[in-house]
Amino acid sequence: MDIDAVNLARIDLNLLVHFDALLTERSVTRAAARVGIGQSAMSHNLARLRELFDDELLTRGPDGLRLTPRAMTLVEPVRTALAQIQSLVSRDKAFDPATAARTFRFGLPDSMEILVIPALLARLREVAPGIHLRLYNIGSSPLLDRLDADELDLAIGYDVFPQGQAHHKRRRLFTETYLCMFSAERTGIVPPISLDDYVRLPHVLTSLRPGRSARGVVDEALEKLGLQRSVVLTTPRFLTVPSLVARAPVIVTMHARLARLFAAELGLSLSPPPLELREVAVSLLWHASYDHDPAHIWLRRLVIQLVADL
Repeated sequence: MDIDAVNLARIDLNLLVHFDALLTERSVTRAAARVGIGQSAMSHNLARLRELFDDELLTRGPDGLRLTPRAMTLVEPVRTALAQIQSLVSRDKAFDPATAARTFRFGLPDSMEILVIPALLARLREVAPGIHLRLYNIGSSPLLDRLDADELDLAIGYDVFPQGQAHHKRRRLFTETYLCMFSAERTGIVPPISLDDYVRLPHVLTSLRPGRSARGVVDEALEKLGLQRSVVLTTPRFLTVPSLVARAPVIVTMHARLARLFAAELGLSLSPPPLELREVAVSLLWHASYDHDPAHIWLRRLVIQLVADL
């Protein structure tokens, strides 16, 4: 495609930087603070952007500024263009983890935080002391939206999460099987657990899915057998489950790596589930804007390497 140098030269690249801030913050005040200019200067730039795109771009609503349909179509192209420009400028700069200073925003459920982050933090302190992590607990529905809004740099999620679009990059880390975890003393059950005892015992369910009727892979498998279980507690937090199981006559079916870790710490019993359960995949996710970012590439490779050692 030929470049229209005359018309392109009329565009101030800073306008696109400020436009991205406005699209992200949906507030003139917050966008100004994000890029380090005054509110009046940002208002002036918004007026210039409206003239450039021949559209209002942001309009006032009861809950603040809203993107017009035209602005919504510009979110991804503008962010991708800025990321590519940044990549062109910085690609020749060598990334040295020993001297780099950067904060990465990492979204993941607490189960993955327990499994992955301790090893990652230990390695970062050894080889990249200037790399900091800011962790965010995530559910299923807003994850891709938060990547699109540039609120997260990386995420680890189960593949029950939405598949997303072409700019939602995904690298499978591992697949996970299941184990039953319970207190042999409180339940009176000795492994391996039978299907009758499995259905008879009350269950704890960990679910990241919103809604009142949370169901898991266990419920789907039992339904095929014409059976159902009694779920007495549902929680999105894996970290609370060991204490629940240790102090009550209940059972939980959870991912095997996490179950082995918890059982070893609290002296709980483990058993293969007495029915066939489909495995779940765990993936690393990021936005395509960061595909060629040297620091981002380095961190992704480090996570993949550490997870392989699990």
